[in-house]
Parts: sequence; C-alpha cells; structure tokens
Amino acid sequence: MPRLPALDRSALPALEPLFQGVEEHLGVLPNSTLTMAHRPDIAEAFAALNATVMGPGRVDAGLKQLVVLMASNAAACAYCQAHTSHVAERRGVPIEKIEALWGFETSDLFDAAERAALVVARGAGRSPNEVTDAEFAELRRHFDDAQVVEIVAAICVFGYLNRWNDTMATTLESSPLAFARQHLEGWEVGKHES
Repeated sequence: MPRLPALDRSALPALEPLFQGVEEHLGVLPNSTLTMAHRPDIAEAFAALNATVMGPGRVDAGLKQLVVLMASNAAACAYCQAHTSHVAERRGVPIEKIEALWGFETSDLFDAAERAALVVARGAGRSPNEVTDAEFAELRRHFDDAQVVEIVAAICVFGYLNRWNDTMATTLESSPLAFARQHLEGWEVGKHES
C-alpha cells in the first residue's frame, strides 16, 4: 500500500508532455512520477535530470540499464529492480544476460569492461558506499573520464529513485511487475504491491 497516493494523470494536463516523454522512454508511466507530481516542479526537475543521464550518451544504453539494475539490487529497491530490468530488455539487452546478472563476475556473457562497471554499481548502491580505489581504477581502465561520469551519474540518479520508491512504498505497475516475477531470480515485490 503506497504511503502517499499517486495523482490521477488526467487531473494534471500541464504535466502531460512530461508524462508522455517518460512513458515513451520506459514503456509505462511510473507511479513514482505521479507521486512526485504532488510537487510538479520536483517532477519536472527530476525528469530532466533523468533524461539527461539515462538518455543517449557515451556509454551503451543497455550497459547503463544493467548498472542501475545492479545498484538498485544493492540498495534493495524492488520497485527499481523491476523497472530497470524491464527497460534493459526494451533497450536490447538479451534476457539471458539480465537473468545472469547476479553471476556477472564469472559469466561468459559479460566482458571485463561490463564487470568493472557492475562491481562499481554494486558497491555504490550499498550504504555506506563500498567502492574501493582498486575497483574505481579498474573502471577507469575501461572507460574514459566522461564515460565514468556518465556511469556514476546513472548510479546516483537511481540512488534517488531507490530512496524515493522505498520510502513512498510506490505501487509497482503491471508490466515491470510481470517482467521481474518472470526474470529476476529471488525477486519479491514486497511493499510495492497494490
């Protein structure tokens, strides 16, 4: 049960362009956006930051989705795990790779650069932060400075969403819920069930 209700989209015509952009990117309008809409300026500011960080950049879009899925798993946010895995599949990440993510360190599906990014995502998603100097140096071996900034920015944007959705107990929408139940081993919806 959500701790704060998501607003009705139809009651917010001024935010409809934002809602359409988010829905186009994710395939669904998240209840988190409709909850942030209690303060339209916050919803708009967050959507702009998220679009900049998660939009086209210098890091592969599929890898960015796996990075934020790993960070969300480390933060134990079931809502964001469902969304990030679902969007990863929409971004062309093979289902086998999504399902193998928790074994990325030994799976042949991941290369050394992906492993370096995922190690940092896992450590950065935890509180307190567990990223070591050696792990960060390994990340820099595979990515230039602008790419490192993009990877860390993605982790940080989802740090916000992880805290938001777990604090608000945001109700998970049907399509990411179904995807997570089918493809994320050991995943439970928990407080995000309607």
